[in-house]
Amino acid sequence: MCCDLKRRFLLLYATQKGQAKAIAEEIQQQASAHGLEADVHCLSEMDKYNLETEKDPVVIVISTTGTGDPPDTARKFVKKIQDTTLPPDHFAHLRYGLLGLGDSEYTFFCNGGKTVDRRLQELGAQHFYDTGLADDCVGLELVVDPWIDGLWLALKEAFLLQKEKDMSSDVNAVSSSLSTAPHVVNELNLSSEVQNLKLEDEAVRSSDVLTEKLVDISFVASTRGTEPSLVHSVPPVSQSALNIPTLPPECIEVEFQDNHGENPHPSSLISEGAAFEVPVTKAVQLTREDAIKTALLLELDIADTVFDYQPGDAFCVICPNNVNEVEELLHILGLSEKAECFVCVKVKQGTKKKGATRPQHIPERSTLKFILTWCLEIRAIPKKAFLRALVECTSNVGEKRRLQELCSKQGASDYMRFIRDSNVCLLDLLHAFPSCKPSLNLLIEHLPKLQARSYSVSSSSLYQPGKLCFVFNIVEFPACPARPVSRKGVCTGWLTELVAPLLHPSKNTLDTKGGSPSTEKITIFARPNNTFRLPEDPSVPFMMVGPGTGISPFIGFLQHRQKLREEHTDWKFGETWLFFGCRHQDRDYLFKQLRCFLENGTLTHLKVCFSRDSSTAEVAQPKYVQDVIRLYAKEVALVLLKQRGYFYVCGDEKHMADGVSDAVVDILSMEVESDKLEAMKILAMLREAKRYLQDVWS
Repeated sequence: MCCDLKRRFLLLYATQKGQAKAIAEEIQQQASAHGLEADVHCLSEMDKYNLETEKDPVVIVISTTGTGDPPDTARKFVKKIQDTTLPPDHFAHLRYGLLGLGDSEYTFFCNGGKTVDRRLQELGAQHFYDTGLADDCVGLELVVDPWIDGLWLALKEAFLLQKEKDMSSDVNAVSSSLSTAPHVVNELNLSSEVQNLKLEDEAVRSSDVLTEKLVDISFVASTRGTEPSLVHSVPPVSQSALNIPTLPPECIEVEFQDNHGENPHPSSLISEGAAFEVPVTKAVQLTREDAIKTALLLELDIADTVFDYQPGDAFCVICPNNVNEVEELLHILGLSEKAECFVCVKVKQGTKKKGATRPQHIPERSTLKFILTWCLEIRAIPKKAFLRALVECTSNVGEKRRLQELCSKQGASDYMRFIRDSNVCLLDLLHAFPSCKPSLNLLIEHLPKLQARSYSVSSSSLYQPGKLCFVFNIVEFPACPARPVSRKGVCTGWLTELVAPLLHPSKNTLDTKGGSPSTEKITIFARPNNTFRLPEDPSVPFMMVGPGTGISPFIGFLQHRQKLREEHTDWKFGETWLFFGCRHQDRDYLFKQLRCFLENGTLTHLKVCFSRDSSTAEVAQPKYVQDVIRLYAKEVALVLLKQRGYFYVCGDEKHMADGVSDAVVDILSMEVESDKLEAMKILAMLREAKRYLQDVWS
């Protein structure tokens, strides 16, 4: 090593769903093997670090949430560094490397990381390592793994440069004839040390290589000449030496207790604000039985709560894992008899993991079944670190080798194809690799928090006081070779079962007086969207683009606008446009009552298209909303450029949103008679001014 003591660097992370934290922990674990020490803190723990006085290199891992916002844990930090009174050399002493996490399915890809990176640069900070931007759409590890691999040499070179700088500052000025030789020697020493570090890094990397190229000859031989699958590999992967992740140290232990007591309410697990348990009072299937997707509308009664919302807002539903999957997991783990036992989760004594804490989403005391039902995302796609840990729990040599391949660099494409792209979860792995018997504490360490699911509000409290409506498609995951069973989405599947009595009332679900079916309750909490809102000035025109369930927030917009028109007859209201599209007019035209808004003047223009319906017209009808928008180019340009109107896009297809923005760029280019680059700049300015707004999900 270049020094006797481990060199320290500051490692900061900001996470929304736990991915940035997990990556920071992986960096921390690898640091020790490279003779370095990571001082790890969440960006929100501003009392534990001070960038104003930090002299060591800083590594930042930060995710993005919402519509390009930094995660909640980074908001105070971002607000602090965005202080306009800070001088341009405020962080001139700071050397940092930043890894941003995002999803290119969303418009503002990695914007959380980009925001911090840009501001640190503006305040004089300098990169010691190039910024990495990882895309969850194609797999974070495609950028994360090589970025971490390159981090160690960059850090050590940063330390050496700092060492040279410190040594130079201590040397007194002497004559040039006396200073030349030491300077040359110093340069040679620096070059030599860098070369040694490169050799050390090679040694460290080679220590993680499995040198047994043929772990099980019969296993490898049996796969030759066949297609690869989740459980089988073919050359060259099956015959390669493997680079696998470092085995993370265990840090959690679980103690089984008695079965007396009560579980906490699921609402106690959230930290995002007040939660409300509200009844579902209405459920309507908006699509026909033969539609490709099934869309439901649910109505919630919030009259007895202080829950407040505006049209365009979102809210979150706290949902459990599927009960059958939980029971299946308990059975495979051999813990069915202990399902109702209370467990105490705590940090393992003597753990080698620095800064280990009990996961905050796990109650201090609850039953095992409660943890697997309400706390852990058992459907999560396993990360490579989890696969690495599962290797140690697998007894069959062939299965062990395949798990090693799937978490290795050499098996990266197999991981993408058979795990990530196939939406494989823990249950699927345990079925595919039956000799794998993980411990409960391992699952608690590696399975992420079960996230509440977010939905757009599809109503107006002004129009329907005490009510909240939302629309969703029932998510379907069809069976595939890597996952032989089909599944519904965690939340949409649960909601569908929950409201079945409302959708299909029968004598068994009605009371003796022939009244309504018994009502079920769900727990929700607010997630306001402060930008996706109606214009403050009602005279400003706006256009809405919402194919499929993307129409959901615009129903709330129109309900709100209708009520305002009724209450304020003296106000001037701008024109409203709605572009709606679906597959079939007679199967999934979700809100045919849009005609009512059109007839009473709330909606000025309604333009619809149906992508799968055959047309007998001589002129081909437009299939998609972006095609319809192009037919009204002059009107779009007039609203955006002359009338300073608003343009809203909502939907569950990133390709749709891209198609719409491309259409708008072409329209702007044509109407202002400029090239496409200039039109793109105009659209960027509209986004910046919050007049071109998107609410798009994948």
